[in-house]
Amino acid sequence: MIKTVVRVPFIKMQGLGNDFVVIDGRRSLPVDPETIATLSVPWCDRHFGIGADGILLILPSDAADARMRIFNADGSEAESCGNGIRCVARVLAQEKGDRQGVVTIETLAGHQRVMYEKDGKGRFSFTVDMGPPILEPARIPTTLGNSSTALNVCLTVTGLGAFVGHCVSMGNPHFVVFTDSVGDLPLEVIGPALERHPAFPKRTNVEFAQVVSRNQLRVRVWERGAGPTLACGTGACATVVAAILTRRTGPQVTVALPGGELIIHWEGEGSVLMTGPAEEVFRGEIAVGKL
Repeated sequence: MIKTVVRVPFIKMQGLGNDFVVIDGRRSLPVDPETIATLSVPWCDRHFGIGADGILLILPSDAADARMRIFNADGSEAESCGNGIRCVARVLAQEKGDRQGVVTIETLAGHQRVMYEKDGKGRFSFTVDMGPPILEPARIPTTLGNSSTALNVCLTVTGLGAFVGHCVSMGNPHFVVFTDSVGDLPLEVIGPALERHPAFPKRTNVEFAQVVSRNQLRVRVWERGAGPTLACGTGACATVVAAILTRRTGPQVTVALPGGELIIHWEGEGSVLMTGPAEEVFRGEIAVGKL
């Protein structure tokens, strides 16, 4: 019996090494979005697939320039993705063809406004209005903290000990732990234990942060549904929010991640602004189905 084979065009993109398979389904989509969700696991496999931290699906929107759905490497769907939204913004900015402008992108976490600028060498820089951070435990969600915040909370993990951290949502949940040296942490051991702790009903992203100065942090990330990643935009934002609220840094911070640097600005209220790059790596097609 012959099963129909369809070919799905994609763009491989990355933001500071946080890489994605981007599928533009605004005009046509050979397979439905839920099928793409199930295919995110084999497609993201770095040995047998394209290889990525996640799938970004661009869809039409009645209220924005485009709608973005985010499927993690484990098949789960994320509410927001800071590096991913810059990648989608780059696709939209290239279509517009101008050197600077604004695009809006609809996500499960709400509508996000992205300002872009291209220099004389064709390099894009994107500043994303990530919206205000969410600090109320019920909305993060987490069972930690009190009715208004979950900062400076202690979380005990069997076999690993206690971790003092800070819960922040940037449309998706984060648990931020400050430490003297991020390089010494066994991220692959601690990360999954914290991600799936019962205190986080929808699991959580985990950031370990080291304060270098009042305007610089070093951060390593265990990303929910993807594992260790070279960068996480929402994680960088959540970490800076936690740092400012605990008086570790000032309002503008350079966050050094394994894949590069993001600039995060927050005045203690209102929107968090994230500035960083996004690059196209290559384009291709992947077959769905087989003979």
